[in-house]
Amino acid sequence: MEYIAFLKSMLAVNTQEETQRMTAVRKAYQKAIVTPTHHIEQLWRDYENFENSVSRQLAKGLLSEYQPKYNSARAVYRELKKYVDEIDWNMLAVPPTDSCKDQMQWVAWKRLLAFEKGNPQRIDSASNKRIIFSYEQCLMYLYHYPDIWYDYATWQAKSGSMDAAVKVFQRALKALPESEMLKYAYAELEESRGALQSAKKLYESLLGDAAETTALAHIQFIRFLRRNEGVEAARKYFLDARKSPSCTYHVYVAYALMAFCLDKDPKVAHNVFEAGLKQFMHEPVYILEYADFLSCLNDDRNIRALFERALSSLPQEESIEIWKRFTQFEKTYGDLASMLKVEQRRKEALSGTIEEGASALETSLLDLISRYSFKDLWPCSSKDLDHLSRQEWLSKNIGKKVDKSALSNGSAMTDKSTSAPSGVPTASLKVLHPDTSQMVIYDPRQHHGTTVPSNTTTAILAAPNLSNPMATVVGAASNPLSNPIVSMVDGVSSKAFDEVLKATPPALSAFLAGLPSIEGPAPNVDIVLSICLQNDYPTVQTKKATSLPSQRTAGPAPSTSDLSGSSKSHPIPSNSSFRPRDRQLGKRKDQDRQEEEESTTVQSQPLQRDAFRIRQMQKARGGSASQTGSVSYGSALSGDLSGSTC
Repeated sequence: MEYIAFLKSMLAVNTQEETQRMTAVRKAYQKAIVTPTHHIEQLWRDYENFENSVSRQLAKGLLSEYQPKYNSARAVYRELKKYVDEIDWNMLAVPPTDSCKDQMQWVAWKRLLAFEKGNPQRIDSASNKRIIFSYEQCLMYLYHYPDIWYDYATWQAKSGSMDAAVKVFQRALKALPESEMLKYAYAELEESRGALQSAKKLYESLLGDAAETTALAHIQFIRFLRRNEGVEAARKYFLDARKSPSCTYHVYVAYALMAFCLDKDPKVAHNVFEAGLKQFMHEPVYILEYADFLSCLNDDRNIRALFERALSSLPQEESIEIWKRFTQFEKTYGDLASMLKVEQRRKEALSGTIEEGASALETSLLDLISRYSFKDLWPCSSKDLDHLSRQEWLSKNIGKKVDKSALSNGSAMTDKSTSAPSGVPTASLKVLHPDTSQMVIYDPRQHHGTTVPSNTTTAILAAPNLSNPMATVVGAASNPLSNPIVSMVDGVSSKAFDEVLKATPPALSAFLAGLPSIEGPAPNVDIVLSICLQNDYPTVQTKKATSLPSQRTAGPAPSTSDLSGSSKSHPIPSNSSFRPRDRQLGKRKDQDRQEEEESTTVQSQPLQRDAFRIRQMQKARGGSASQTGSVSYGSALSGDLSGSTC
């Protein structure tokens, strides 16, 4: 848009210059409206206005020609915008990390590059330019990601631009000079296009200092020399590499297999393995590789000799895999007597190791299954295999002293040092067992961070409030064999608890002590009411009771009257502004409320044929007649306590 505005602002002295200016503006518009970029709709409208201002007749043909191209570019832009919006354009070019943000940005750039490679506009000349532009944009943010550099170079090579691919690899090695992956990829590209000297220099740079050279660099250079310079060049370098301090048994195995598979020379391969055996007899993996090579030659005599030499020199803990391979070898090449003999020797040799520590408890079925199985075919069911594998695990771990901390982490339940039994798949042993030592009896009353006393059935105490004991004692259902308030609750000190007990009214203490034990989250209300009606609770007397003539100060009363919100026995504060008329009005309202409550009789409820509950109902009626309180018990059958009983 700025470029078009610049072209329009140019001064034209004559008609020719004006025509050139118009032509330049038209070309800029036509290039812009076929590019999926921001504000493409505005560019199209400006182009329409421009063509109509020049010549309506010419504009009709040009607009009809570019309309399909513009529609395609607009559709591509709308789809492209979904991928572009996922990219954080403020991201710094830092090495890759494990953070979720970096991984999401990597995914977003991969999706954008894949979209551009799909050539959604189906254009030829500009397609590669757009992809190159996208890769260059991506490298501004993912500069330290080797996979982006590799994708960019391989795409250039597949597109036919080998020189451009070489330049990309050169830039990549400047950005990541320590990346062996990019060096191998660059050397592979140079070798594929015939630039062997450049590839050789790259391999030699990987060798570098002898102290820092890896065994893998030796192996790959030997293979490169074998491919391009022949057997003698590879053999010569192997003889030099074996003297290097970085040469491991991997170099011997790689060269021996190359001589056997590529050169078809088993004698040279055998000599290489024998030469390495003098230096790497302590490596069980090397011995097993040598045994595999001899198996390919069907040389059972030398295989037995190799196993015997290895077992005589290796310590017990490192010979476990050798013994396993030896027993498998005898199953294939030996007879029944040799099989049984090697198995017995294996048990005796490994009797003191973790692998065979409880051999006395092992069942002979495992050895039988091992002898008569083949590949994934077993002489028993999968259920039997699981059962036997668990038995073997128990036999190997029964004498171990497991640390409790290890049990809590579950590490003792899956012993990584023990391997699967011969003939039993290892998948059956990968079972996580629960730590039963940490199990506790489930109690729905317990909450996180609190402990309920063992002789109570409901959450008892909150934080103590000595000024208001009723706010402190939340509720309890006592065990009839013990007092629930005697038990100590975790988190509340015994001193504070004693203060709560002292401040608790006697009536409330007696009420809590007389409650029965319950089962489940809620008690049977009918049974609780019937027990409460049979007990006489002490009367709560306050100091201000004698100062008010209207206050009842004597006489037994049920505990429910002390807790009732409608009881007449509540003292009136001395600073109260109630007048006698107000008190009479309050009494009248209480009497009306009592009459309404008493209107709900037993006859209004469906009778339950329970002689015990009927007897309790009759006692309740008889007891209420002799009491002067304003408590109405309502229906004892339904357990509905009328009035505002606490």
